[in-house]
Amino acid sequence: MNMKKIALIFACLLIGAVASAQSHWVGTWGTAPQLVENNNNPPSPGLGNNSLRQIVQVSIGGERVRLKLTNEFSTGSTQIKAVELAIAKTAGSSSEIDESSTVSLTFNGQAGVTMSAKGKAVSDPVDFKIGPRENVAITIHYGSASSTSVSGHPGSRTTSYLKSGNTTNFSGATKTDHWYNILALEVEAPEEAGAVAILGNSITDGRGSTTNQQNRWADVLSRRLLANEPTSQVGVLNMGIGGNCVLGGGLGPTASSRYQRDLLGQEGVKWIILFEAVNDLGGAQNGVQTAKRIIDVYKQIIREAHEKGIYVFGGTITPFKGNNYYSTDHEKGRSTINQWIRTTKMLDGVIDFDEAVRNPQNPEAMQSQFLFENDWLHLNAKGYETMGGCIDLSLFTKTDPVSDAEDEEEPYDNNALWIEAEDLPTEESGTAFQSFEDASVSKGMYLKTVAPTSTVTPTDSAYILAAPFSVSAAGTYYIYGRVLCPTWDDDSYFVSVDGALTSNFVNGLQTTSWEWKEFYHGNLKAGEHTLYLGGREDGACLDKLCITINPEAPSGMGGTNTPTSITQQSVQYPSTVSVENYSLSGMRLNTQPTTGVFIEVRRMDDGTILTRKVVVR
Repeated sequence: MNMKKIALIFACLLIGAVASAQSHWVGTWGTAPQLVENNNNPPSPGLGNNSLRQIVQVSIGGERVRLKLTNEFSTGSTQIKAVELAIAKTAGSSSEIDESSTVSLTFNGQAGVTMSAKGKAVSDPVDFKIGPRENVAITIHYGSASSTSVSGHPGSRTTSYLKSGNTTNFSGATKTDHWYNILALEVEAPEEAGAVAILGNSITDGRGSTTNQQNRWADVLSRRLLANEPTSQVGVLNMGIGGNCVLGGGLGPTASSRYQRDLLGQEGVKWIILFEAVNDLGGAQNGVQTAKRIIDVYKQIIREAHEKGIYVFGGTITPFKGNNYYSTDHEKGRSTINQWIRTTKMLDGVIDFDEAVRNPQNPEAMQSQFLFENDWLHLNAKGYETMGGCIDLSLFTKTDPVSDAEDEEEPYDNNALWIEAEDLPTEESGTAFQSFEDASVSKGMYLKTVAPTSTVTPTDSAYILAAPFSVSAAGTYYIYGRVLCPTWDDDSYFVSVDGALTSNFVNGLQTTSWEWKEFYHGNLKAGEHTLYLGGREDGACLDKLCITINPEAPSGMGGTNTPTSITQQSVQYPSTVSVENYSLSGMRLNTQPTTGVFIEVRRMDDGTILTRKVVVR
């Protein structure tokens, strides 16, 4: 081969490499994965050695695509023998495809791929022309695969088709309204193209929308963006999970643990919409405290997104009066989040879903015309049309830099006492508690209980912490601790104020993240006092104490360390009028239980009702 031919080949290879390096990939469809619950697992005949056709409706179009698959939540490997893409003839109501459009995918040049447990796979790019909002059929031919430990998305609102063996004929196939293993479809797009990723729960996932009609509010937004010339290159990625929570509990990984994958980890994301909290509020023991913790998570997401140059918009939480999630306390939490969204300078824009769907005559409830199954929480197709239609499309044409503002924290209580846990051990007491460094706690240090689990009140001062303080006026005081107690076996302390420790203890403090929990409330005389804490269960972690007249718990890391005296009470907080206890089924209890789980309802003199779940073992 002569030198001219070699040079020409080298030049072509170099041009191809440069073009590949400059490819701009943008998500046109995606879904948030989770471990599929038992009742949503693949039906018979199962995935193993069978074929599955799944339909997705993309947002922006393109001529070159790649597919991402996930096995992230599965305990075993998943073998995929082959995958084909084709243009589907419907949005899910049938399995029919345009046969002439079919293309086969490869993975590192091979027809199939085996995803290890917790693994993922990305196909090689392939030429495959799709138009805006076109329906795409993804056909997977499985080898060895579990049907009981499956990564997927249960709330597809779209029908999939499962058939025995290696086949492309899905007539008579088993139907199932779930997605399995598919994660994202991406298109090679112009540099100006980008995607908006939406963090949400069932209202974003589409509960109440119409199966196989793709009429979630995110779909409505997508169609409006495509029809508007300045935003016609904006893809929409619906990262809603039904039953999901921001902080803990619920279905699927929490929003606080999944946002880096589902928002920041998406290809081509230029905008984010935060719209999740209602499940946290519906199960909250203290609505305002829960709201403040959610806002803390929102702030962290905003900071990380802004570091990447991504705009972040806040969606106000829609009303839910009439649903069993509702209480005056939970409504206070919703109002706290919505007020923050509407006023903070950290966000780059506001989408006021609350204003769009609420009843003007009863703002804590949505308009009855939007109700799905009369549950006063989820919206019907008309409600989702209204939500998707209320969004200002100019948000997606912003050219200003992302916000660099930080919210000014409202002072929790100018008269609160803040006591660092690591300051409590002395030569005479608390020497058995171990101190550890942690950047996520106040002053970077916390104390861990090392005493073995015991129902016996400690008498050895090494296992007792003493916190002296004083108050200038008699009244009702509350003592909170910022704790981390990951399991039920490390979630309690013996507690006493002004007296030797007895069998009294505070229990049920379990939390997998640092959180303020009530240790004590009661009437105190003016003068000197001492709080005693005894180690009860090995592994309980304490960062900080707060002594206050405020019946609401602090948030974040609390205030700065202060002198051990409350010198005045310039803010008048409500006082407790009565305390009632109820079983979990709602039956009022005549006496406070000494064991088990119950709900404490505290009525304040300003009409406020505070509720909390109490666990006594």
